Amino acid sequence: MQDELIHLLRCPRTRERLELKEPECQDGRIRSGWLVAESGRTKYPIKDFVPRFVPLSNYADTFGMQWNRFRQTQLDSCSGYPISANRFWKATAWEPRELAGKWVLDVGCGAGRFAEVALRAGAQVVALDYSKAVDACYENLKHHRCIHVVQGDVYALPFVNGAFPFVYSLGVLQHTPDVARAFSALPPMVQANGKLCIDFYERSWKSRLLPKYWLRPITKRLPPQQLLRALQVVVPRLLPLSQWIGRVPNGHVLKRILPVADPIYFYEKAYGKTQMTFELRALWSLLDTFDWLSPKYDNPQTPATIRQWMVAAHIQSIEVLKAGHLVARGVVGSGGAHAERATAELAATMTGGE
Repeated sequence: MQDELIHLLRCPRTRERLELKEPECQDGRIRSGWLVAESGRTKYPIKDFVPRFVPLSNYADTFGMQWNRFRQTQLDSCSGYPISANRFWKATAWEPRELAGKWVLDVGCGAGRFAEVALRAGAQVVALDYSKAVDACYENLKHHRCIHVVQGDVYALPFVNGAFPFVYSLGVLQHTPDVARAFSALPPMVQANGKLCIDFYERSWKSRLLPKYWLRPITKRLPPQQLLRALQVVVPRLLPLSQWIGRVPNGHVLKRILPVADPIYFYEKAYGKTQMTFELRALWSLLDTFDWLSPKYDNPQTPATIRQWMVAAHIQSIEVLKAGHLVARGVVGSGGAHAERATAELAATMTGGE
């Protein structure tokens, strides 16, 4: 954790300002300590450079295991391909120059694949995740001076309202217990006239044919390590068959019956060709197949539902479109009750009041 993050933090329970107590620093960052509410009624640990606002174990434990196991798989800097960058810029439609020097909130950062893209554009990135994926994210991105990793809950975000000119959450909200409530937590974080972007798996009759939806009632109940061991055997055998089927007429439809994800086929179709080795492609496939089958929650959404949420949140310039995934983006207007609360809270922060 870094000192400049403190003015953006709030107790997620009481909304009080937080004070740093008993800090231990290393290499100019706060390695451990406590964040204590002004009243002293609540406090939260800083452990291994990350402030922690959630229980040690929660419904996202499988994601924590997943992203620590596949810590670098989806990082463009490690794969050598701009897959994450292409998805990020296509989904958000933001320009890199817009982000330079600005505070950006990444909700559901995982191992930091999209946070890395925003950091490369020069943003001050606050990367939040509910799971222990924060440890993978910090380890991946700690060499960036402008990374701030936080373990927190989307339903009780530990930030000042209206603190961020840019907020995004990509591939995350459908894995929460209450997707509408998770979405509703994001607009208050956005600065007046700031930008919001989210994406989802799309709910359609085609998506319901995917084998993950008839396998998940079983696989989501398996111990994650047991599921992963099974997939390590199955995926390398099914992936070549999936690739072969994909080359025959209507193969893109037929391959849906196989219980194996072929994410590179999807990314090449959506974002352009890559020349990825079979070994790396198989690793992505193992990761995405595990991501299909292990989450406790998987709640895809329809365009109409997402648009309804955006309108209800007073988002302006709304766009709901397919950009690989189902994307919704827009501008948070200066009107609306949440914008007024955000402005008041941010002003109190700058003046030292509450």
